[in-house]
Amino acid sequence: MFIEQAIKTENHFWKYIVGSIIIILASSIGQLPLVFAVSYDRLDENESIGSLSQSLMNQFEPNLTLFLMLISFVVAMVGIYFVVTKLHHQTFLSVTTSRKSVDWKRIFFSFGLWALFTIITTLISYKMNPTDFVWNFKPIPFAILVFISVVLLPFQTSTEEYIFRGYLMQGFANLAKNKWFPLLMTSLIFGGLHAANPEVAKMGNIIFVYYIGTGLFLGIITLMDEGIELALGFHAANNLVSALLVTSDWTAFQTHSILKDIAEPEAGLDVILPVIVVYPILLYIFSKKYNWTNWKEKLTGKIVKIDTHNTFNTAK
Repeated sequence: MFIEQAIKTENHFWKYIVGSIIIILASSIGQLPLVFAVSYDRLDENESIGSLSQSLMNQFEPNLTLFLMLISFVVAMVGIYFVVTKLHHQTFLSVTTSRKSVDWKRIFFSFGLWALFTIITTLISYKMNPTDFVWNFKPIPFAILVFISVVLLPFQTSTEEYIFRGYLMQGFANLAKNKWFPLLMTSLIFGGLHAANPEVAKMGNIIFVYYIGTGLFLGIITLMDEGIELALGFHAANNLVSALLVTSDWTAFQTHSILKDIAEPEAGLDVILPVIVVYPILLYIFSKKYNWTNWKEKLTGKIVKIDTHNTFNTAK
C-alpha cells in the first residue's frame, strides 16, 4: 500500500518538517541563477511585489526566463532524493509507487489522455473564438522552447508531485494515521502555494477552486492507484502542452508558444468545469482501466501499519 510505506516508528512527523525545510533550501539554491541574473540586469528597488513579479516575467527573453525558472526544480529534486533516502531512510521508489518498479505505461497513458484533451479543447476554443488568439509561432524560438520544455518541465511537474502526492502525503499519514487528512491537507497546501501566480490577480480568488480541486483530483488518483504515476503523467501533460500551445501576458509562464491568448481573462465555467465535470470523467476512465475498488477505504480509511522490514511492494 503506497501511503503506508512511510509508516515507521522512527519516521516522526518532525522529520517531515525538517525535510520540507531542506527541500525549500535546495529550491532556493536553484533560484540563485535567476536571482543573480535579475540583480545584474537591475530591478527598480521601489517596485511593489506585484509589479516586481510582472517585471520578472517580462525582463528577459521568454526562453531564457523559462530556463532560469526551471533550474530550481532540478536542484529541488536532488533535495527530495536526499531527504527521502538519508533523512527518512526510504527508497525513492517508496515515494513513487507501491509496485515493484515504476509503471511507465501508467505515466504515458495519463500523459496522452490529458494532452489529447488539452489540444482538442484548445482547438475548439480557437475555432469558436478566433479573435481571442493571435498566431505567435516563430520556428527558431519555438524549437528552443520545445527543447527546454521537454528536458526541464518534467522536473518542475515531477518535483511538485513528489513533494505533495509522495512526500507530504506520506508525512501527513504518519501524523494522522488516516487517509482523508493527507488528501485534504496536500490539496489545500498545493492550492495555496499558487497564490503568487499572476492568474490569481487577474481572475480573483475563485481560481483557487481550480487549484485546490486539481490538487484533490491528483491526490485521489494517487490514493486509488497506489502510486503517483498517473499524477506524474497528468501534471507533465498539463504544463508541457500548455507551454507549447498557448501563452498570454498574464500567466505564470511566458513562452514562444504557437498561439497567444489576447482575451481579457474571466473566471467562470472554465475554472469550475474541470473540477465538477472533467475530473470526474477522468476518474471514471482511470477506475475502469485500472479496476479501482473500495473507494471509501482507500480515500478515508485508517492507516494500517505494515511490517517495516518488508520491501513495501504490496500493490497489484
